[in-house]
Amino acid sequence: MISMVLLFITAATLFLAATLFNSLFLPSLKKPSFRASHSERVAVFVPMRNEENNVAGLVSTLKGLTHRPISFTILDDHSDDETYNLLLKHIDNDSRFSVLQGKELPSGWAGKVHACHQLSQSATGDYLLFIDADVRLHPHTIETSLALLKKRKASLLSGFPKFPVTLFFEKLIVPLQHFVILFHLPLLFANFTKWPPATAAHGAFMLFKSKDYHAIGGHASIKNSLVDDVDLAKTMKRAGYKVVLANVTKYVSCYMYSTNKEVWNGFTKNLFPGLGRSIFLVVFLSLFYTGFYIAPLFFFIYGLFTEQLLWLLPYFITVIQKAYVDLLTGQKAYLAFTIPLSALGLVVLANTSMWKALKKQGYEWKGRSYQ
Repeated sequence: MISMVLLFITAATLFLAATLFNSLFLPSLKKPSFRASHSERVAVFVPMRNEENNVAGLVSTLKGLTHRPISFTILDDHSDDETYNLLLKHIDNDSRFSVLQGKELPSGWAGKVHACHQLSQSATGDYLLFIDADVRLHPHTIETSLALLKKRKASLLSGFPKFPVTLFFEKLIVPLQHFVILFHLPLLFANFTKWPPATAAHGAFMLFKSKDYHAIGGHASIKNSLVDDVDLAKTMKRAGYKVVLANVTKYVSCYMYSTNKEVWNGFTKNLFPGLGRSIFLVVFLSLFYTGFYIAPLFFFIYGLFTEQLLWLLPYFITVIQKAYVDLLTGQKAYLAFTIPLSALGLVVLANTSMWKALKKQGYEWKGRSYQ
């Protein structure tokens, strides 16, 4: 029994060390030098579908950006709420804004990908920034992002935003995006090589060098993708372009979901496709997270009742690992104590996502169905 708990303590310590080491290769957006001048034109693109609750916050955050010259193009993708009318109201004739009405979704295209494709054809700039409607930006986001993109001589810069969470299921699942990146993605290879398997991106914030984006065919090159952000980043790498994943949490926030049902549907849609539709990976990750992140809670309970303090350590080490990631990415530190429940939620979602695909039930998102 002692040898088993020592094995778990050793494994948890190694996982913590690996996370600390991996984080060294995740650059952060830095406070801009106001002596530096970025005169390149930036075109900001935002697809919107039934986003009436986000219109005011989105327009406000865009108007607050300090970079010049800049333009904003927003596409209303067949919303059946007040998105379009509210856009016109809050834009209030600001000449930097254009609002488009989306075309019908063609066969073989994913909805967001088609919306982004239309946006990319509507305006141009030296750099193209794609963001989601639920994103809020620090006024100097463009300057800081351009500075890092140029420093790394990259063609695409992306990052997982800060996620302010309020819903119960959201608190358990959404912050795991940062945890998975800092624990599982080899950031040394992701940020310093063009190896496609070592690639991650977040569709809520993707800044492209315009000529390189168009050189690969833009969003049309991944038209049926459900994980368009990662697939587009991989396409960039395959074409020989450099991609940088950064910690953007001090400058970019994303309010992803408004209900627990949206959390469920969103992650169910993305998890199995995001794992390359690999049954092996789902099984492996299920066993891994059950063994190393769910089981320590039961060790902890056993240790409390038997007064064997050694059994408490696996849980506390996993909490430290999660807390480090949460503090690095601006998340609420107390959520680290829920890591066993977060791991359980991840396992359930991954398996649900897999079974939906295998049974050809399809995924539901924004009123559309995808296979």
